[in-house]
Amino acid sequence: MAKKKLNIALVSLHSCPLGQPGGRDTGGMNVYICELARSLGNSGHQVDIYTRAHDPRDDVWEFLAPNVRLIHIQAGPVEDMGKLAQYEHLESFVCGLEAFRKAEGIKYDLIHSHYWLSARAGLALSKLWEVPHLVMFHTLGKVKNRLMQAQVDPQLRLDAEQNIVHETDLIIAATQNEKNDLISLYQAEPDKIRVIPCGVNTRLFSITDRAEAEAELGLSAAPKALFVGRLEKLKGLDNLLKAVSLIEADMELLVVGGDEYSQGERNRLEKVAEELAISDKVKFYGSVKQDVLVKYYNAAKVCIVPSYYESFGMVILEAMACGTPVISGRVGVAPDIIRPGINGCLIPGNEPEQLAVCLKEWLYQKNANHKAIRAMTEEYTWQSVSAQIEFVYYGILDPETAGVA
Repeated sequence: MAKKKLNIALVSLHSCPLGQPGGRDTGGMNVYICELARSLGNSGHQVDIYTRAHDPRDDVWEFLAPNVRLIHIQAGPVEDMGKLAQYEHLESFVCGLEAFRKAEGIKYDLIHSHYWLSARAGLALSKLWEVPHLVMFHTLGKVKNRLMQAQVDPQLRLDAEQNIVHETDLIIAATQNEKNDLISLYQAEPDKIRVIPCGVNTRLFSITDRAEAEAELGLSAAPKALFVGRLEKLKGLDNLLKAVSLIEADMELLVVGGDEYSQGERNRLEKVAEELAISDKVKFYGSVKQDVLVKYYNAAKVCIVPSYYESFGMVILEAMACGTPVISGRVGVAPDIIRPGINGCLIPGNEPEQLAVCLKEWLYQKNANHKAIRAMTEEYTWQSVSAQIEFVYYGILDPETAGVA
């Protein structure tokens, strides 16, 4: 007998899930939330994504996909603001969300929060509604601070994450490494953690002709390496630029990502490229829509992830779904999917010399088997991921609540 279809509240307070990837608050988490919601909706579940209203042009709610609504809750000024600034409006967000729920007459079976800010709201709502609360952190403050050897994230976040780890009902980690970090740095109970990877939209990210992609984007015929992501020091772009400076042969580095909030970092990186005498090789394109991003993946001979830290690294899956090999350190999903010499290069860290060796190999020496690389992403479809998430949802609900229809 079929299991009961669920009413699910996905909470993503700090940014709109529909933003373009590569911006200040629009990384892989936003893609994750939208794709997971769509897949759950396709399975017949009712999914409401709650976010903070940040644009007066947005409707109170809109359909994102069948059975999926995106709901904007006013909490503080209806404008963009930094993550920490939104902390002051958490109580207002919770009250606004509850008022909307009451007006709609909805009873949710569970709450799935994303990121520590949203999880603070999710904990309050789970107690109010007496339903289970799951959280996915996507990034961890203590890990970032440890890797950068500096107080990248404030104590407020670290304390909040510590509290969430112990108060929430279940944590979903994207990798075994993330689970290990939760246990060692936050003293999380191993039994409260489920490891489920992120996914990739293999219909959108697919193999196309490189020459056609180059022509559509107005690119040259030079061998291209691609970086996709936010412009911040944690992403390791300084080391990547130094690696490019070690390559004398003809090439280009395409940098996709960044928005108005990261203009200062882009200016700094452009200056670094100038000092390294590689300005002619490095092209910055800002953030782009996903259907355009596909073309950049296909235009590149190799994609590079030089990050100091990735909780998962969805760029790796997107590139490989397009048949493009990936160079990465041992971050996120990279150790699980990269097979050196076959679909990319896995290096111990992100030192420029290591990156340069791999860049030379995949730009000039190896010919990628695009279909074979794409095939390695088959177990990471969103259908597979959502089925695993759905299993966890039913498992956390008691038999009477989960039930059968």
